[in-house]
Amino acid sequence: MDHALSFVIGTLCILAICYRLYGVFFTRKVLGVDDSAVTPSHELKDGKDYVPTSKWVAFGGHFAAIAAAGPLVGPVLAAQYGYLPSMIWLLIGCVIGGAVHDTVVLFASMKHHGKSLSEVAKAELGPLAGWCTGLAMLFIITITMAGLSMVVVHALERNPWGAFAVFMTIPIAIGVGLWERVTGSMKNASYVGIAAIMACVFAGPYIQHTALGEWLSLKASTVSLLLPIYAFFATALPVWMLLTPRACLSSFMKIGVFGLLVAGVVFINPQIQFPAVTQFIHGGGPVLSGPVWPFISITIACGAISGFHAFIGSGTTPKQIDKWSDILPVGFGAMLAECVVGVMALIAATALHPADYFAINSAPAVFQTLGMDVVNLPKLSQEIGLDLYGRTGGAVTLAVGMADIFTRIPWFSNLASYFFQFMVMFEAVFILTAIDSGTRVARYLIQDFVGDLWAPLKRTDWMPGAIGASVVACALWGYLLNSGDINSVWALFGVSNQLMASIGLIIGATIILRLSHNRGYMLTCLVPLAYLYVTVNYAGYWMVKNVYLNPAAKGYNVFNAGISIVMLALGLVILISAFRRWKALLGRPAPQAGLKPAAAEA
Repeated sequence: MDHALSFVIGTLCILAICYRLYGVFFTRKVLGVDDSAVTPSHELKDGKDYVPTSKWVAFGGHFAAIAAAGPLVGPVLAAQYGYLPSMIWLLIGCVIGGAVHDTVVLFASMKHHGKSLSEVAKAELGPLAGWCTGLAMLFIITITMAGLSMVVVHALERNPWGAFAVFMTIPIAIGVGLWERVTGSMKNASYVGIAAIMACVFAGPYIQHTALGEWLSLKASTVSLLLPIYAFFATALPVWMLLTPRACLSSFMKIGVFGLLVAGVVFINPQIQFPAVTQFIHGGGPVLSGPVWPFISITIACGAISGFHAFIGSGTTPKQIDKWSDILPVGFGAMLAECVVGVMALIAATALHPADYFAINSAPAVFQTLGMDVVNLPKLSQEIGLDLYGRTGGAVTLAVGMADIFTRIPWFSNLASYFFQFMVMFEAVFILTAIDSGTRVARYLIQDFVGDLWAPLKRTDWMPGAIGASVVACALWGYLLNSGDINSVWALFGVSNQLMASIGLIIGATIILRLSHNRGYMLTCLVPLAYLYVTVNYAGYWMVKNVYLNPAAKGYNVFNAGISIVMLALGLVILISAFRRWKALLGRPAPQAGLKPAAAEA
């Protein structure tokens, strides 16, 4: 059997080489970054949104924003196919696709003074493509909320300890926000907040068998209803009260947990118990029903390539880049770092015995049909103090895998339940942070679109419009959350997410073709675009035919089929617009000497 350390060392070496060679080539030669040109953070400096920031601070903020629950969950679900397909896609997809996508979207947004991707698409491809991009962004943010929320539903189901720890993060985050508001010090408030969260995790066992514990023993259907209700109130609160302090707390936790996981894997060096490929590569698996292609590439999005990163790369980050050369560590480097997170999550999942993995990630009735016998799961369930069977979604599997690794250290051998519940809380905090900000973004997008028909709705400070748009946003993703299983909803998220990545690559190819003296450099975007566009369209077609419009399938849902068809149609319209734009650009002479400096552009 292989050991985890060889995967970690191999991953770090490959990514370091790619950063030094391909990353430098892409930013210097293809994009032609020029530090003599003024960045938007300096040109439009306002001390609020446009703020020149050192590259490592910008890197930390960008990485914290893009590395949410996606790189943790996707590789866990894709482990169904074995470790080899996931490792190949994580490494190749990240370097050839994800790092290029994130860097070129960041570059394109900076070339357009830090504007959103829909505004960049409107400028580069025309009004129709810009409108379609904006609508696609609304779809992906809505579906993302449903996909990420489903991850924690079964982790909190019948788990009063975990539900208590997660619930307490809400008043703790509000307390941190109020503290910072009064004292002006977020740093000290964050330290107290993290200590309070840890105290809630350790207090969990003492409430399990109390009246409060009984009240917190929630059904999956109850959790699915509570999450969108929570999102409505979280969206209505000022950002400084909940969203910002929760994001700050989660960033501290993220860095600490990732560091501990790397140290744990290096120290323990667990065996990878999964085979390179499993019998489910041709489809019919209990976790993901589709075949390894195209589903490996839409299941593992964050960690390889993710369209969701375009929201960050054309949102806050381009307004903070100090020098053009900082695009390399911030855009390219942060994506490679997220790939490492995905590899660590894959190790945590595949270090479990395959039978134990499938017992967690499939319904008990489905698991019985696999003819497998669990090995360590009864012991793990006893140590953790929770029935682990049939808790689909990936969150429980990751928590079990990481708890199993940590408890192999002699000092921690009796702390399996604490490690497990901490990981559940850790993942849930990430997802609640994404829900806070994502639902707010969906609200803004809804107001923007409907505001074209009725002008008052465009005012984000108009309370009736804000409340109405928030209700619509929560209702949309809440319906998706309650309308299917992790197989169908995560696939819907994967299709929409990778379609967004395709749009980012289309825009990147366009701006390279428009500005570069070597039009062959356009292939840096066209190669990953060709693969991803074919993959996402085939995956969407497969899901519509075999799941969403198949009455015999568990994920049968005509609404989901309609969403998928509309999204694929939007992608086609944008691609056709790009073809027309590319034809026009190819009819013009290429620039004579690299990319024009940003300051010289209209």
